[in-house]
Amino acid sequence: MYYFISSLSFIDLRRSTVITPKMLVNFVTEKNIISYPECMTQLYFFLIFAIAECHMLAAMAYDHYIAICSPLLYDVIVSPEARFYLIFGIYTISLVCASAHTGCIFRVHFCKFDVINHYFFDLPSLLNFSCSSTYVNELLVLIFSAFTILAPSLTILGSYVFIVASILRILRIHSTEGRSKAFSMCSSHILAVTIFYGSAAFRYLQPSSVSSMDQGKVSSVFYNIIVPMLNPRSTA
Repeated sequence: MYYFISSLSFIDLRRSTVITPKMLVNFVTEKNIISYPECMTQLYFFLIFAIAECHMLAAMAYDHYIAICSPLLYDVIVSPEARFYLIFGIYTISLVCASAHTGCIFRVHFCKFDVINHYFFDLPSLLNFSCSSTYVNELLVLIFSAFTILAPSLTILGSYVFIVASILRILRIHSTEGRSKAFSMCSSHILAVTIFYGSAAFRYLQPSSVSSMDQGKVSSVFYNIIVPMLNPRSTA
């Protein structure tokens, strides 16, 4: 279990490192300027760690499911080899998706790339400055977002359906210790998952024609700032 905790902490730390230093510099400088290569670099690494966190939260839900529903088989099912391949698969998916998104951005022509009304470089905010067709980019965003947000969400939902059923069995045998341990393991994780996936879906699973930049900034605060503060509690 602590293997996934350390992995999630690493992802949160690196994702915050991608965004926060430049944001803090912008607070104390008169002109907030960033070059195009720096913009693409920030976007690429943000996508890597954001996508990795989506799948890591799903992996942690599965880990909780095994720990609560099959505790005696936990060391067999979640073996060191299984954990390694699971983490390897998560980072492979995030690298592929981030590379595809960033590669498709290079085909877009920016004719009014001047001032971005955002505190970091995100895909929707960049596509708003395009003077060429962004159909391929928006289609890619919807497809990968469905895979990155909806698929892990279904995994988490399925895991917690079985967890709730197991907790109800614990309630029937009046095990106060088991009940409190199960709730403490899952409650904070569910809260972090709800905020993260809810704000990310609001940001990415809607067409650019109906989304606004101000709404995007608000939703990004939730999955970039609030969720990393909740994740240490979600693994307690």
